[in-house]
Amino acid sequence: MMTFYGYRRPDGRIGVRNHVLILPASVCASDCARQIAQSVEGAISFSNQQGCSQVAPDQQLTMDVMAGYAANPNIYGTIVVSLGCENCQMDLVVAAIQERTNKPLKQFIIQEVGGTIKTVEAASRCAREMVQEASLLQKEEFPISELIVGTECGGSDPTSGLAANPVIGEMSDLLVKAGGTSILSETAEFIGAEHILARRASSPAVHDRIYEICENFEKHFQNVGEDVRAGNPSPGNKAGGITTLEEKSLGCIHKGGHSPVNAVYDYAKQVGSKEGLVIMDTPGNDPASVAAMVAGGAQVIVFSSGRGSPVGHPIAPVVKITGNKLTFAAMEDNIDFSAAPLIYGEKSLEELGESLLQMVVDTANGKQTKAEALGFNEVAIARVCNYV
Repeated sequence: MMTFYGYRRPDGRIGVRNHVLILPASVCASDCARQIAQSVEGAISFSNQQGCSQVAPDQQLTMDVMAGYAANPNIYGTIVVSLGCENCQMDLVVAAIQERTNKPLKQFIIQEVGGTIKTVEAASRCAREMVQEASLLQKEEFPISELIVGTECGGSDPTSGLAANPVIGEMSDLLVKAGGTSILSETAEFIGAEHILARRASSPAVHDRIYEICENFEKHFQNVGEDVRAGNPSPGNKAGGITTLEEKSLGCIHKGGHSPVNAVYDYAKQVGSKEGLVIMDTPGNDPASVAAMVAGGAQVIVFSSGRGSPVGHPIAPVVKITGNKLTFAAMEDNIDFSAAPLIYGEKSLEELGESLLQMVVDTANGKQTKAEALGFNEVAIARVCNYV
């Protein structure tokens, strides 16, 4: 049984990083939160472009991501910073976080503290104290059944479906066999292959839900007179050799391996531990999809890219894999793992899957991914409709 070393949280979850999150409740608080995080080593933040001028369903997506980020086990504690007049009011954000976790939580409202300079000063002192508290935690050994791993693909080419995604699928099956949880994302890239996923559903309810999320995704575009296929595959996908969305989907779903699909989660909802293979209803946009899985509790993300991608995340380390040996050579500064030996018959699927799982465990143990080392931390949050 493989194990990793992580941080036990008071809510029972296990983190593989030990960050203090400076959480902006809206776009108007994002720069202030960034300045606070930059002033304290061990604190992290992100640019939240949402949080205001949103209708209720749109605001709920943002609330779920913010609450999920604070609850993610890689976070020791959270300092929420709001402007004071946004839709995502401080009391709403705090209540949403407390529904998910009981970890340390502080709050600052810029308009009440007296402006951004005073808020940065006061919150930075609070963040420093929280980081010092976090530094006292000692790592403990846990079975890999405690891991929730999100899987993503972006900038795909044919080698993604031929090598990188099957290797991720093999890693996923090994993790599931060990009792862990693997998240398959990107509803946009189930379309045309949903019947294959639905056959693997562990219950009639999961079977029907897989079809439902795909139908709803297509209808979302049709309601505004568009077709999802007008933007997917992307120009980069087409340049790499992918011709249709259905073709892309048949490669995408390989990330789920061959395990039964046990549940379908809405965007950014909390995923349970030890659930095997589950699906999360996310768009194909990489940062927005990764954001949802991290909000759902994923401690590590495994991300394939045939064309190459530098995308990272501030909370969860992102392991990059490619099946294209030319991409690996050209973007070695960004790609962590090459699945190209599968195409050339140099290694078997089983060997590469085991190696990728070992890399995930090494990452959980503290080894920085290349995106982490370079400081890449892109974040986007899915939208329902236009701003009001």
